[in-house]
Amino acid sequence: MRTVPLWFLSACLALGQLANGAPVCGGHGDRNTLLVTTSWLADHLNDPNLVILGVGQDGDYEKGHIPGSLFVKYMDTHLMKSPAGLTVELPPMSELADTFGKLGVTNDSHVVLYMTNDWVSPTTRVFLTLDAMGLGEHTSILDGGLPAWKNDGRPVTADVPSVKRGKLEPCAQNDVIVDLNYMKSNLHHPGVDIIDARMEAHHSGAEVPKNSRAGHIPGATSLPFEKLVDDNNKLKPAAELKAILSAAGVKPGDRVVSYCYIGQRATVVYFVARYLGYDARLYDGSWEEWNKHTELPTEVSPTK
Repeated sequence: MRTVPLWFLSACLALGQLANGAPVCGGHGDRNTLLVTTSWLADHLNDPNLVILGVGQDGDYEKGHIPGSLFVKYMDTHLMKSPAGLTVELPPMSELADTFGKLGVTNDSHVVLYMTNDWVSPTTRVFLTLDAMGLGEHTSILDGGLPAWKNDGRPVTADVPSVKRGKLEPCAQNDVIVDLNYMKSNLHHPGVDIIDARMEAHHSGAEVPKNSRAGHIPGATSLPFEKLVDDNNKLKPAAELKAILSAAGVKPGDRVVSYCYIGQRATVVYFVARYLGYDARLYDGSWEEWNKHTELPTEVSPTK
C-alpha cells in the first residue's frame, strides 16, 4: 500500500478549509491601513462590512458618538487579574470572540476604533487585542478620535444602532505578545530593541513608584508614549515618528519590544512600530511582572 506524504494531507486539508469558506486571518496591517482620517471614515460610513467601535469611559458614548458606531467596554477586552496575578492581560481567544462577536465583528469586518475622549493608550490596547486575534490587517484607528471628528464638523448622534451578532473565529497570532522568558533571553540582544513607555522619571530611577524597585529592565530605552502624539492626540507625521524611534535606538530591520507598567501605555509604541513597518511585540507582563521577580536585574540611568 502506497503511503501518502504528511505534507500532502496537510495541503489538502488546508485547501478543503478554504473551499468550505473557513476564515482566513492574520497579518498586521501597514501605513495604508492602520490609521484613517475623519474624511476617509465619513466617506465609508455606509460600507456593509464596516464596524466602528468607540473606546472610552462609561457615559461618553451616550453623550454623542459617530453615527453607526457601537461602544466597546474596555474592561471586557482584557483580564484585570490573570491567573498569575498580573493586570491587563490578554484573555482566552474564546472570550474575545464572544466580546467582539456581540458587537457585530466577523472575520470579514473592517473594524475602525476611535477614542471618545483622550484614551489614546486604551484604544491602541484594543487594537493590539484584535491584532493578536488575527484581525490586525483589517483593523484601523481613527486619527484623533471623536474630538477630531467633531473638530472637523462631522455629525454625532445619540442613536444606538441595532447589531447582528457576528460569527468570529480568531486565529491567534504568535508574533504579538512576548513573555518573561523571552525578555530574559533577549536582554542586550542585537536587533531586539526594548522600549520602556513609562514616565522618564520612573525609567531613570529618579522617582520610584510605590511597591516598586528603582529603574528599568536592563538595556531598555525610555520612550513615553506621549512623545508619539501631538497636542490633539493625533499621531505625529511618519518621518517624525521614525526619527523618534531612531533616537531611541531602533534601526531598520530591528524588532521593537515595548513594555510599561501593566501593558497599556506600551501598546502606543507597538502600534507606531507596526505603522512604520517594524516587527513589533508587547511584553504584556511589563514592569509589574519583572519587578515581582526580585532575582532579575534592574538598571538606573542618569537623569537628563
